[in-house]
Amino acid sequence: MRLPLPRPRSLAGQLFAMQAVLLTVVVAGYALATYLSHRSEAEEAAGRQAASVARSVADSPSVREAIRSTDPSARLQPYAVAVVRDTDVDFVTIMDPQGIRWTHPDPAQIGLPFQGHTGPALQGRTFTETYTGTLGPSVRAVTPVRDGDRIVGLVSAGIRVEEIGRRVQEQLAALLAVAAGALGLGAIGTYVINARLRRHTHGMNATELSHMHDYHQAALHAVREGLLMLDGQFRVALINDGGRELLGVDQEEDVVGRSVAELGLPAPLTGALLASEPRVDEVHLTADRVLVVNTSPVTGGQRRGSVVTLRDVTELQSLMGELDSERGFTQALRSQAHEAANRLHTVVSLIELGRAEEAVEFATAELELAQALTDQVVAAVSEPVLAALLLGKTAQANERGVELVVSPDSRLDDGLLPGALPSRDLVTILGNLIDNAVDAAQGGVRPRVTVTALTEEDGSELVLRVGDTGPGVDPDRAEELFRLGYTTKPSGPGGRGLGLALVRQAVSRHGGTLAVTSGEDGGAVFDVRIPLRETAGAVVNGAGGAV
Repeated sequence: MRLPLPRPRSLAGQLFAMQAVLLTVVVAGYALATYLSHRSEAEEAAGRQAASVARSVADSPSVREAIRSTDPSARLQPYAVAVVRDTDVDFVTIMDPQGIRWTHPDPAQIGLPFQGHTGPALQGRTFTETYTGTLGPSVRAVTPVRDGDRIVGLVSAGIRVEEIGRRVQEQLAALLAVAAGALGLGAIGTYVINARLRRHTHGMNATELSHMHDYHQAALHAVREGLLMLDGQFRVALINDGGRELLGVDQEEDVVGRSVAELGLPAPLTGALLASEPRVDEVHLTADRVLVVNTSPVTGGQRRGSVVTLRDVTELQSLMGELDSERGFTQALRSQAHEAANRLHTVVSLIELGRAEEAVEFATAELELAQALTDQVVAAVSEPVLAALLLGKTAQANERGVELVVSPDSRLDDGLLPGALPSRDLVTILGNLIDNAVDAAQGGVRPRVTVTALTEEDGSELVLRVGDTGPGVDPDRAEELFRLGYTTKPSGPGGRGLGLALVRQAVSRHGGTLAVTSGEDGGAVFDVRIPLRETAGAVVNGAGGAV
């Protein structure tokens, strides 16, 4: 059976114990220093008091008169006793120049030699000393009694050291009472402060806090998602490696303490981070990423900041676009299969009716039509990815009653596009533009979408142009087309307004420009130009491009 080990004292408890011990030591040291200082001062004060009493007695005319009498003790003893009673000294001894006592608190000591030094007094000076006499250790003063120029006697007045200690003890008792009160108040204050600290540290000791910090740092660097913590003034309090990467912040740049508005993020994303209300799964675009942003305020009686999580869905969004394209291709193939079945039934029926020549003529015409469409697309755009995209989009558009044509100006040979311009970006750009154009043209009179794909003669630039016969674009609102979330179509379950924003992001990522103008037929014409010679090194801000 393992014995339970005592849990280490919490950090707050350790601080409380340390502060209590420190306060006790300080008060005790101060009390000791005060005691020694007061004792020294008390002895000096006792010496001054004894000297003052001795001089007063020596200057008294009645004392000199009694000394001249035949029995000085008879007159001086009552006088000395009265002085002791009235002046708060322990003894007053009057003696002759040879030191023989005339007075003493103990009458048995009268007539005996004085115990102490008298030399300085016999020389006419008053002095003080600490000496152990018949009454024990005392602080005493000795002064001469003069009768004219002659020294006719000596007076000694003193206070016992024991009495001095009693006075100091009384002062020390009062000091200790005050010190105890200060210690009590300090202990209460320390307890209150440490109780609050204990609440903030959840009762954890220093080792536990150190371990938690280590785990905290390890978790921050291990999490692939971006994590951003903002204080109440929307300044960066913490950002992990994933957050730096997703926001495009240099790993070496110190952004802690800086405002979110100073990070150079796109305006919609900055607005989301500065918002006071929580945000849930909002999609935002940066220069080259699609981010899902969640914000949650940190509250504790007042706003203390917010926690922001960032997820990179760039690849997911791209795959969803490709999936949508594949789904469209599938639907087009299903439609074409249905049409092919109808045509096959027509051919079979003509043969059964004995009209074989008409059946051959009908089948040949359909085959030539399909082959002509394929030849037209491949002849204009031999780049395989774009050719496949255009064939699929043509079938989709035809299914929706829209004619999709490749302009005669198109000329894009296979192998001209550099490896730095991935086919996925081409699908994103051209696919979204065609989808929007088909949506705009559908329902109109003779709906048509015209696609142009070519490279400049010097091979410096790729041009992708998509025009439609739809209602066109208001020039005053052209810039809004490319804002995330902007759409003129009803929202679906997956949301709207992302296609053109993704197009602009892809174009800007390769240093290109995106413009929209009005077409000859009144519709809109989107013109994309991507430099081919600088594509490998061109990376610009997500706000780039001209409209």
